[in-house]
Amino acid sequence: MFEGLFQPIHLLLVVVIALLIFGPGKLPQLGEGLGKSIREFKKALAGSDEVKPIAEKAGEEEKKEAQVK
Repeated sequence: MFEGLFQPIHLLLVVVIALLIFGPGKLPQLGEGLGKSIREFKKALAGSDEVKPIAEKAGEEEKKEAQVK
């Protein structure tokens, strides 16, 4: 059913439709925004195992404050 879904003519058609909808001046901004979003998403995924729950962070801050006093 989905054989040959991404043939060059299909990709060309998508680009032409995008040009018609957004115009040539807006496409670089859209591409830049999409690229930034993808990079931020990848960073979030890569750092997700390093992120501590908020409750843990709060507990650590309380311990540091208690040590200072």
